[in-house]
Amino acid sequence: MVTGMEQKENGRAGRGAGRGTYAVGDERRLRILDAAVEHFAQWGFHASSLARIAKDVGITQGGLLHHFRSKEDLLVQVLERTEQQDAERFFGKDFATAAECYASLLRLTEYNAARLGRTRMFNVLAAEAGDPGHPAHPYFVRRYAELVSVMSASLRRSVESGELRDGTDVAAMAEETAAVMDGLQIQWVLDPKGFDMVSRFRAYADRLLRSITTEGTGLPEQS
Repeated sequence: MVTGMEQKENGRAGRGAGRGTYAVGDERRLRILDAAVEHFAQWGFHASSLARIAKDVGITQGGLLHHFRSKEDLLVQVLERTEQQDAERFFGKDFATAAECYASLLRLTEYNAARLGRTRMFNVLAAEAGDPGHPAHPYFVRRYAELVSVMSASLRRSVESGELRDGTDVAAMAEETAAVMDGLQIQWVLDPKGFDMVSRFRAYADRLLRSITTEGTGLPEQS
């Protein structure tokens, strides 16, 4: 006969085992996402294989599909995870000034310069997603729309506060900045040791701010 105390202990043990199982599952899920980044970066979406990704993680393809319903689902989860991490780290608050906005974009550029695999993946998938039938197409359309919207709102407040000149086309500035960042990333991925993406973006942002701020000021000095 199992006593009440034994039942409680068994319950605790069961819950502990459950938590351990979840922890293993979470850890395996993250390993799959990390492996997928490398595969999508090297081969793109269409040429990547779930079987090869699973092999790199040390599981079967069936085991991978236990965590992700399909290759399309895995791709979306990879993109959403990286986007969430970037949003929390660099866009978690409203920017008080345009200079603060561009300083945060510079920090994002520095962060990307330390993540060759992730940045290569982004370039490859963004190019592939020009096809409306690509599973990442809706993600990239939404991503650019949201980036331009967030930047435009920040820059518009800077016009209203008098930091930026009246008549500044904030939407065009935001679109141009996104294009410059992506163009610099492409050149850096092609030549990571020879092309200084961070310095090039710093110079661009400083030059842009000096041309549109009422006081002719650029990026703030880094501490």
